[in-house]
Amino acid sequence: MAIKDEEEQPLHILFFPFLAPGPLIPIVDIAALFAARGVNKPCPHHPVNAQVIRSAVDRANDSSRGTEGALAIDIAVVPFLDVGLPPGVECAPALNSAADREKFFHGARLLLREPFDRFLVENRPDAVVTDSFFDWSADAAAEHGVPRIAFLGSSLFSRACSETTVRNNPVEAAPDDPDALVLLPGLPHRVELRRSQMTEPKKRPEHWAFFQRMNAADQRSYGEVFNSFHELEPDYLEHYTTTLGRRVWLVGPVALASKDAATRGASNGPSPDADGCQQWLDTKPEGSVVYVSFGTLSRPVRQELRLGHR
Repeated sequence: MAIKDEEEQPLHILFFPFLAPGPLIPIVDIAALFAARGVNKPCPHHPVNAQVIRSAVDRANDSSRGTEGALAIDIAVVPFLDVGLPPGVECAPALNSAADREKFFHGARLLLREPFDRFLVENRPDAVVTDSFFDWSADAAAEHGVPRIAFLGSSLFSRACSETTVRNNPVEAAPDDPDALVLLPGLPHRVELRRSQMTEPKKRPEHWAFFQRMNAADQRSYGEVFNSFHELEPDYLEHYTTTLGRRVWLVGPVALASKDAATRGASNGPSPDADGCQQWLDTKPEGSVVYVSFGTLSRPVRQELRLGHR
């Protein structure tokens, strides 16, 4: 923390989320939590993504205005580099083809380092919180002497499962049968997945190599922040910090940072289907409905939707 004229200056933290609503929304919520505690931080975004989160940022700033010690959240707009995508396509849910997805992920993974480096030089933040997807940001931050904290929107349990999978590659010794059960070793509980649910390193070497790089980058970072809390998964917090020796902070559920939960991440207010959904829920017995989110990148086929409806 910088000291000037015997006054403590606010910490300046840069948040650099992946370009999809799943990471964008909780990052804004986390920034709001930090701002309420006197931390000054910008969220760099591309023009289209800035529009998506602008209303959420404005509401967070409005709700904290007048609170002693609270600071505002800034949005720094970074033009998305030309990778051959249609105009205005700067967020993962807008991708409609495999070719566009490949271009987008290439641009997001490899072409954002230069503006990231430039931002660090020009603004000299005290720390950065970047999505685990940006594995290169660990080295970039280290080169500038800035602590990097990794953020991944999943739970500690999910992250522990992916960590042991990448480190131990249990699928390699499993029977060559898509329905064969594969034990994930070293976890607090017995966890098994079908082989068909897991990444095959020999069949998808590029994906496997990326998962390895991402896990290694998170491990050599200053620490990791999760949208979770101790009471939800205490065994996996103990596993992550003691068994794996990783430094973590649990700051969730970060949705509580928003005083208007219905419009979190929405640029035009709540979904037009919100009332109909509420009416449908009101017809169901208490405790009879399970909510599952597959994320904004999932594209279920009609057969899967029919099975889910059944």
